Amino acid sequence: MTIHHLNCATLRPHGSFGGRVSPAQMVAHCLLVERPGGLLLVDSGFGTGDIADPRRLGRPFTAVLRPALNLAETAQAQVRALGHAVEDVTDIALTHLDLDHAGGLGDFPGARVHVFGAELDAALHPTMREKARYIGAQWAHGPRWTRHDEAGDDWFGFRGVTALGDDVMLVPLHGHTRGHCGVAVRRPDGGWLLHAGDSYFHTSEKETPPSPPIGLRAFQTLMAVDNQQRKANQERLRELHAAHGEITIFSAHDAGEYAALAGS
Repeated sequence: MTIHHLNCATLRPHGSFGGRVSPAQMVAHCLLVERPGGLLLVDSGFGTGDIADPRRLGRPFTAVLRPALNLAETAQAQVRALGHAVEDVTDIALTHLDLDHAGGLGDFPGARVHVFGAELDAALHPTMREKARYIGAQWAHGPRWTRHDEAGDDWFGFRGVTALGDDVMLVPLHGHTRGHCGVAVRRPDGGWLLHAGDSYFHTSEKETPPSPPIGLRAFQTLMAVDNQQRKANQERLRELHAAHGEITIFSAHDAGEYAALAGS
């Protein structure tokens, strides 16, 4: 099994003040996993539809995060650059359905889209508070949703884990959104990668004490649907990071983590 690290969106937050308030640059870290039965994409960043019509992302989002909107960064373009066809992507596992994670769904219309049921409910039937974060146009093509409810499996002390075969797990990490999860992928050497999505945003949040930029700390609190649960899951990730060197944990948006893994 071969694992590729992809950046499927570059974000340049407004008012970063040299990284003191927020990172000067962020990414949308996705995985492309080559498996015998087809390709698995973990998260999808922005898609070609977002590049063609940035207005659907909303003015507040584009004004604050200033996405580069580069067609070459779409998962579709990178899958093709690696010598694969769009149809080779049989499965997409999403940490959640926020607009910077689900934009590429329409570029792989035949893929099964794996997501926790609570997250799918939030996206399809959002509360007033949730409406701004979900963009229905990104799944207007009618994806092949594969809804997963929390199962009885256990993964390094995390309960309710859902297995997608022997080598991929959906790990409940709720808080940022209703049904947010991590996606664990077994590496060829027997260790694991854990795509932690938006459970945290800055690599220092894996350490004790965490020290993210103040603006990033405030942003995470503002965006969380359950901040207490979000913080509890961050603490669990810190414990996992400290105790299990065979697990490489990374955030969806930390550019330094992406650069280290993409270059390894």
